[in-house]
Amino acid sequence: MNIKAIINIVSCFILILILSFIFLTNTASAETKTFIKEYTYHASDEDSRNSSRTIALREVKRLLLEELGNYLESQTEVKNFQMTKDQITTLTAGIVSTEVIEDKWDGTVYWLKAKIAADSGEVIKSIDILRKDRQKTKELEKVRARSDDLLKENERLRKKLLTAKNEKKQKDTAAYNETIKELDAADWFEKGYASFMSRNYKDAIGAYSKSIKLKPKDVDAYIMRGRAYIGLRNFNQAIKEFNKAIELNPQDAFAYDNRGDAYYKLDNYRQAVKDYDKAEEQNPYTLVNYRRGLAHSKLGNYKQAIEDFNTEIGLDPKNAAAYYNRGLAYDKLGSHNNAISDMKTGARLGHKAAQDYLNKRWK
Repeated sequence: MNIKAIINIVSCFILILILSFIFLTNTASAETKTFIKEYTYHASDEDSRNSSRTIALREVKRLLLEELGNYLESQTEVKNFQMTKDQITTLTAGIVSTEVIEDKWDGTVYWLKAKIAADSGEVIKSIDILRKDRQKTKELEKVRARSDDLLKENERLRKKLLTAKNEKKQKDTAAYNETIKELDAADWFEKGYASFMSRNYKDAIGAYSKSIKLKPKDVDAYIMRGRAYIGLRNFNQAIKEFNKAIELNPQDAFAYDNRGDAYYKLDNYRQAVKDYDKAEEQNPYTLVNYRRGLAHSKLGNYKQAIEDFNTEIGLDPKNAAAYYNRGLAYDKLGSHNNAISDMKTGARLGHKAAQDYLNKRWK
């Protein structure tokens, strides 16, 4: 056997070892963790099978999320996020779904067994994305707080009903049933959110629709369903969803913000700017600067665009796209030195279009 043949054999062997290592590494990092919990609910006189299931499912989901949170908290990547277990649990509720394995109802006791199966690597990536998005984080915190409050109110009413009589009992029973309805709506909302985060937009729309049917005045559900329609590139339907949200709450900054995004996608830049302005007016902390800057650029309002990009860069000095687009605006105004400076910064931060701009300029 000649030297060349030996080298080829050794090279193939090394390649096999490398590929095997990559495969094993990827397999380890994509570990699916499964958690299983049981819960038994003893129904009151006012409970039906549905109400008992709703409460039991909410409680078992809480147990599952706490166990998943404990596991994630022990992972090195999550430790680096410097988050509390409570924060981890809140975000995880918007990422994973609970699956009922088995349930039983005998008229007085409802028992169920449920599980959460999650790719730990993907969940950690999603947590990292969510924790950096203040709007999404606030949404999930709001959903969790609302569900906790509903469970507490449900328990309070259940205790009152043990001694309530006549009209008082009827009133408390109606309030009790309303908490069950809202808990059902919250469950569908969370399912929609998990589907949305997985980019299963059709499933998300279906879940949000069921949530809205149970709670027709839920502004957040309309906003999220509108986002899902944006994901499907059905921008006109998305605008209808945001219109409904604004009709229900004219002060909701996020409804205007998202409607602005939909108008931008439809090339209606003037309306997009108006909505971004309205969003900022309702909530100064709404982060519309970068997108409004893009809309201003499309309209040829380069000075306004630069002001928006200035604000964005002040908030996020590593936003390469903001430097690139500010550079384009400077270029349109004939301020070439500023344009080149921004393009160099954008290129250094890894923005491909900024790199291409500089390469073409120096050819």
